[in-house]
Amino acid sequence: MTSVAGRTAAHEHDRPTRSNWTARLRTRVGRTVPPGQLLPDRQPVYVNSWIYVFGALTLAALLIVLGTGAVLALGGPTWWHTSSTGHFVNSLHLWSTELFFAFMVIHLWGKFFMAAWRGRRALTWITGVIAFVGSIGTAFTGYLSQSNFDSQWISAQAKDGLNSVGIGAWFNVLDPGQMLMWHISLLPAAIGLLVVLHVILVRRHGVVPPIDAETTAENAAIAEDPGDGEASS
Repeated sequence: MTSVAGRTAAHEHDRPTRSNWTARLRTRVGRTVPPGQLLPDRQPVYVNSWIYVFGALTLAALLIVLGTGAVLALGGPTWWHTSSTGHFVNSLHLWSTELFFAFMVIHLWGKFFMAAWRGRRALTWITGVIAFVGSIGTAFTGYLSQSNFDSQWISAQAKDGLNSVGIGAWFNVLDPGQMLMWHISLLPAAIGLLVVLHVILVRRHGVVPPIDAETTAENAAIAEDPGDGEASS
């Protein structure tokens, strides 16, 4: 009798309640990204193309950028100038950023010519474009945080342009401390959230098929059932 009551109590405990925020969050995530699409182990045959690789390469480069940036932040703003190890990590940070932008631009243009907003993927496209624009601002503040003559020259050339559009009062490029905090805290957090949202949307709607793939599928369907093709025409 006691064991039956214990099992009943356990089952009652496992049932989600409306007041339980973890249950609501789990239900929401399950509706947003079905379990089979969160980490799929199979993809359509058209994904076997180089144009679909650059999105994953962009994510890989971004992880290296964040990792090396965290190490540089631990070392301090002048560590990469006085330490050979810091100089090496700074070089990794620079070149991973260069690769990140190269892969992202190829990914962006590839999806543009594939009309990647098809199939209710407009928000996926929008989040990718906003992340690209935000990454430009993050790279700009990174150049301003080099604490050398290059950063001084770039900030001096940029201040007039930013002042002319009215944002120089709160985005002061002549303040290296402010630019460093923008670079290591605010902008990376915003880019990270956008990238996570972008990947979730990709997993929810799937990767966009080539434009000719839909036409090929329609022709194959008509070939299998010619009656429907004649009726539709």
